Amino acid sequence: MSKQSIALAFRQYIWLADIIYSAGHITREDINRKWRDNSLVNPDETLVIPERTFHNWKHAIEDLFELSIECDRRTGKYYIENVDQMDKNDVRTWLVNTFAIKDMMADAQQIKSQILFEDAPSGMRFLTTIIEAMRDHLRLEITYQPFYKSHPSTFIVDPYCVKMYEQRWYVLAASDWFKTPRTYALDRLLDIKVTDEKFKLPKDFDAETYFRSVIGVSGMEEKPEKVRIKVYDYQVQYTRTLPIHASQKEVETADGYSIFEYNLVPNYEFRLELRQHMSAIEVLEPEYLRIEMREEAKKLMRMYE
Repeated sequence: MSKQSIALAFRQYIWLADIIYSAGHITREDINRKWRDNSLVNPDETLVIPERTFHNWKHAIEDLFELSIECDRRTGKYYIENVDQMDKNDVRTWLVNTFAIKDMMADAQQIKSQILFEDAPSGMRFLTTIIEAMRDHLRLEITYQPFYKSHPSTFIVDPYCVKMYEQRWYVLAASDWFKTPRTYALDRLLDIKVTDEKFKLPKDFDAETYFRSVIGVSGMEEKPEKVRIKVYDYQVQYTRTLPIHASQKEVETADGYSIFEYNLVPNYEFRLELRQHMSAIEVLEPEYLRIEMREEAKKLMRMYE
């Protein structure tokens, strides 16, 4: 199979998964109707998806994305049985949504200029190589240059998982240099090579659990603690509808403010979130974090005097 054929098949899988996921429940007739209207996934302009092809795609989607497509015999409608896998897996949802949006964009060129995206750093070019190495349990030789160093370093790592945060992809990897795994931003990778050396992923490693207590990609080795913040005015609605962290609880609501409580590691990314809204967020506890934010506010005041 040629690269073009593989790319088209992959796009068709994602298209079908997105169609069913977006609809919730959908008949084959409606699927075929959408199929006829999409020249990107249906370049031959066939009227229906053949029965055998449809079932082959279902199996491929289950293998690739672990999404089980079932049919409700009473209504004849197809649905994703384990839809919670889409809802809780950010990378899977990102992948399906990204390709679905690109297909929609390409099929609606007349409004292309009216849909704006944020640019992402160029580290995406290394993502496929890293994922393949993870799949095959192969060590990687990376050349990496952090922002705080004037020259790069080349070393061997075991890639555990990848994570996207704030438009950047990161790989969590273990190395012989450090006792615990470290995160490396893909846009700071200068080169990457797959070695022939195998590695074993720790049996007790679970990526979702590993990052559960943090925002972003730092502080995973630290213990979470209770944090309470007081959010004022318009920022309450933003915080309520877009939680800062999964552990967020609104423990008090009043006229003009709400108090939110978290169980997390107050790492660099969390502190950055607080600094971005200093005029609308007050740290109540822990006391050391409250003092730190107060000092930050004083520095800001001095800067503008």
